[in-house]
Amino acid sequence: MSIDNNKKILVTGAAGQIGIELTATLREKYGTENVIAIDIRETEIAKKGPFKICNVLDLNKYKRIVNDNDIETVYHLAAILSATGEKNPKLCFDINMNGLQNVLEVAREYNQQIFCPSSIAVFGPDVPKEDTPQNVALNPTTVYGLTKVSGELLCDYYFNKYNVDVRGIRYPGLISWKKRPIGGTTDYAVEIYFEAAQKENYQCFVNEETKLPMMYMPDAVRATLELMKAPLESLKHHSNYNLSGMSFTALELVEAIQKIIPNFECTFKPDHRQEIADSWPISVNDDAARKEWGWKPSFNLTSMTKDMLENLRN
Repeated sequence: MSIDNNKKILVTGAAGQIGIELTATLREKYGTENVIAIDIRETEIAKKGPFKICNVLDLNKYKRIVNDNDIETVYHLAAILSATGEKNPKLCFDINMNGLQNVLEVAREYNQQIFCPSSIAVFGPDVPKEDTPQNVALNPTTVYGLTKVSGELLCDYYFNKYNVDVRGIRYPGLISWKKRPIGGTTDYAVEIYFEAAQKENYQCFVNEETKLPMMYMPDAVRATLELMKAPLESLKHHSNYNLSGMSFTALELVEAIQKIIPNFECTFKPDHRQEIADSWPISVNDDAARKEWGWKPSFNLTSMTKDMLENLRN
């Protein structure tokens, strides 16, 4: 399925870290009026193009927005993230599973193409920590990870049962200068840049040896659009592509920043998020994405750090 100029795109959770940048990119590509943003509250994004307040749990309102705007493609980003999910597991399950069910059910009825992100949170401590394979047992230790595993299975069910063209990526930690994230375990890798640019010091909530898969947001947005444009017949997977950008320890991140800001200081004081980080891989194998739709990252730690600090200082 390809996007028709007469059809429109919907982004749920558009005020979130991914949503802000993906919505902006889609509007540049397809025209501002053709991309409808929805979220549970009005933020800056509401001033930049078509916007509706909508909770994806409100099936009737969501369906009405889809119908009224002739929506063909949905980027379903509305979700509760890992650290927040552990504080409120019921809300996390409700939004991440019942919200997804609503989106998929409407997609089945309206013959829509759907993007639904997954996460490295699907992996538990029993997987190979390095070069974690695409196909491996998924035993996450967080409710967020549980909802992402269940979400992958639900998406595949709708693909196989109802021919819904649903696609997804297991995002690593995502780093962006446009929005400071809230509620994720990898937030330290974004917060540290904000604090380095503003205060030249930061207290990190994981230890210096913590190493996780990460990706710069421009790469993540590009990967998302490339997957959605790929011919369906070339895809052997659908809702669960491993995606790799770079992996680095918290200390290596500090050292990369210090090459540009020599006076930057970081202390390490691990909190409850350390346990979550320790359960995840340190790198993932994304051969399937590379072979099936030509994925290749553009940024590494050095180029990302330079770009992040330039943008934050400006």
